[in-house]
Amino acid sequence: MVLNYIWIAFFLVAFCIALVRLLFLGDTSVFPAMMDSTFSSSKTAFEISLGLTGVLSLWLGIMKIGEKGGIVNLLARLLSPVFTRLFPDIPKGHPVTGSIFMNIAANMLGLDNAATPLGLKAMEQMQELNTKKDTASNPMIMFLVLNTSGLTLIPVSILVYRAQMGAAQPTDIFIPILLATFFSTLTGIIVTSLYQRINLINRTMLLTLGGACALIAAIIWGFSQMEPDTMNTVSTSAANILLMTIIVGFIVAGMRKKVNVYDAFIEGAKDGFTTAVRIIPYLVAILVGIGVFRASGAMDMLIGGIQWCVEATGMNSDFVGALPTALMKPLSGSGARGMMVDAMQTFGADSFVGRLSCIFQGSTDTTFYILAVYFGSVGIKNTRHAVSCGLLADLAGIISAIAICYMFFG
Repeated sequence: MVLNYIWIAFFLVAFCIALVRLLFLGDTSVFPAMMDSTFSSSKTAFEISLGLTGVLSLWLGIMKIGEKGGIVNLLARLLSPVFTRLFPDIPKGHPVTGSIFMNIAANMLGLDNAATPLGLKAMEQMQELNTKKDTASNPMIMFLVLNTSGLTLIPVSILVYRAQMGAAQPTDIFIPILLATFFSTLTGIIVTSLYQRINLINRTMLLTLGGACALIAAIIWGFSQMEPDTMNTVSTSAANILLMTIIVGFIVAGMRKKVNVYDAFIEGAKDGFTTAVRIIPYLVAILVGIGVFRASGAMDMLIGGIQWCVEATGMNSDFVGALPTALMKPLSGSGARGMMVDAMQTFGADSFVGRLSCIFQGSTDTTFYILAVYFGSVGIKNTRHAVSCGLLADLAGIISAIAICYMFFG
């Protein structure tokens, strides 16, 4: 229902602004630009789905081997003490906990291509437990918020973009991103727990969250001791080695269980194709709405209004130049990436705005894209409090990113 209102708002606001620009400013290009955006966004949505087909087939095939080889069940048992408290509606030891862990681990390592199919697999398993097939369950919402808050330990792609844009030290935003995304995820967990009345004040959750804080502190300290080139090499190598280890480990586990791993892979890969086709209409809907909103000039007006308000209060408005990346990130990952690159081109890769745009890009994930793809893959129409929790996590990421950037580079 919330996505329905947001989608309608995109078009109505965009149309009204375009009409005002045409009647009062004589801007005859706005409506053609909006129509062009509908076609280009539709094409982009299809290309994304088409591009996902191979990746989905690969990873759902690997996951099927893991299921039959017992790896997923093993992960479910190991994570059961934490997940029974964070996802109380999921039966203890259910295989979906293994899928959730694999998805979160892939996100933390910045392995987006691996995270999406693993997340879609988890959604399918949670839908099997869902008693209301068109309504998001509590575990689904908690899982989606964990994804939209975008906890990332190794932001490889952002480091690469900074290097390409000529940053003196591409890795100087690594620690700020790590801090901002951690606060975003922590906020998402707390807010969703309040909505769902989940008690986080218990020994298991306090140890888990405390351990996560300690792990992040250790990672920050370890990477801070490295030279920039070494940091890039280690982070990229660690992500790729771990990913290949997972693939080989699943295959070996299947062999130990005397599973026909080839047939198991083919069985899972078939699901990847059908899933990719199923999400096309949802992607077309959300990306077309976003495209029209941008083409109408609504985004530029929003940024200008924020800058005026900030300056009117006498506050430092240096951060406003990077806000397009922050505001676009919940709507479109590729759009936010373009905003980030544009900010570095316009202001410089090592400018305050350039660095802040990179921190924005790494602090959260594409909330509406994730909601559209994940809920669309299982036919969820009533998203309940998923949007509000996801956006609150995004807001925490934005605020913490601004504060941390001022602390490091202000």
